[in-house]
Amino acid sequence: MVDNTDPFWPQPDSELDIIKEDEITTIRREVEEALENESLTSAAGKIQDYLEDIKNVELNIAITGASGSGKSTFINAFRGLDDKAKDSAPTGVVETTMEVKDYPHPKHPNVKLWDLPGFGIPNFKPKDFLQKVEFNRYDFFIIISSERFRANDVLLAKEIQKIKKKFYFVRSKIDANMDAEKKRKKNFNQDETLERIRQNCIKGLEDQGLGCHKVFLISSFELHLYDFPDLEETMEKELPAHKRQTLLMSIPNLTLEINQRKKEALLSRVWRSALKSGLAATVPIPGLSFAAYVKFLTDEIHKYYHAFGLDDESLQNLAERMDITMAELKSVIKSPLLSEVKHDLILKMLTKAAGGGLMIAEYWASTIPVIGSMAAGALSFGTTHYMLKSCLNELSEDAKNVLMKPLKADNE
Repeated sequence: MVDNTDPFWPQPDSELDIIKEDEITTIRREVEEALENESLTSAAGKIQDYLEDIKNVELNIAITGASGSGKSTFINAFRGLDDKAKDSAPTGVVETTMEVKDYPHPKHPNVKLWDLPGFGIPNFKPKDFLQKVEFNRYDFFIIISSERFRANDVLLAKEIQKIKKKFYFVRSKIDANMDAEKKRKKNFNQDETLERIRQNCIKGLEDQGLGCHKVFLISSFELHLYDFPDLEETMEKELPAHKRQTLLMSIPNLTLEINQRKKEALLSRVWRSALKSGLAATVPIPGLSFAAYVKFLTDEIHKYYHAFGLDDESLQNLAERMDITMAELKSVIKSPLLSEVKHDLILKMLTKAAGGGLMIAEYWASTIPVIGSMAAGALSFGTTHYMLKSCLNELSEDAKNVLMKPLKADNE
């Protein structure tokens, strides 16, 4: 039985409370559809293929803007790097991008940000710009300016409209604007200043015949402030469903809202990972030995670990951004998963999860009889679900505490 005195594991009753009826219905439908005209082995393979497909989804983001607009700094910040880091995009006040250059995300190489030459520079005239940069490659475009958007920005937006791709206007270097306004005005009001800049940009676009478009105000040095979280959420909602999680997992864990949305997105992986385990215990999946199963669990937990920004590199970047020491951030992390997940830790976790897994298995048996009636499959599903869900809860709570630490430090 699970050791209920161990605070690492939630109480069994609370685990049952989080199983949502719509999630059960979705999983049941997927399994029943797979089994309707195929074998249980095929259904198991389909779940495995689904998890592999999610891992391999590609996302290509085009970044463009005039020289000095801050697009390279934005690319680095989006990838969780500073401008001096290895593999960062080169920055400068003059146009540093004379050809299309891709920058893979260091932790999610299937996500690439493409630094495009400024629209209208020599060899990249408006008429043939999109063809030269291979516009069909990109999922959407981000047009960056450090001031009012210029004629070339509007021309590019109109060309993107013609090919029915999404684009977003980003007004960069807002931190510099805020600092300048604070020094210039005694009665400085940040919200009023931000709204004035936003409306000025929108009016400039309207005056150039583009109509009303949302403008996102950001600071690449302080992504957690201003409009970056809103920009990310907007891009995510407008992506095809199979690419939304890819975008969400690739961005830095900047705010409590993003942290919560990552947790909710990962819950669907918990269900499907547990289902894969249950089906594998019922009918063998080639290559899924016990050793492979342990590695599968380890890889899943590592995904949570990195998604929530709890690795040393992410914590260091957050510490620098929040002006706090890395040691202070680590002081609020309680999970034993802080260190690299080891084989023996996984085995210990599986042993503890078995008791809770029995309760989940009993519940599962009442929802999908084809799996629930097979004891090995039901128990494997329950144990895997219980363990991964517990790890997800633990790591998301640690990430929440990490994000809250700078605020508490300011009040101490």
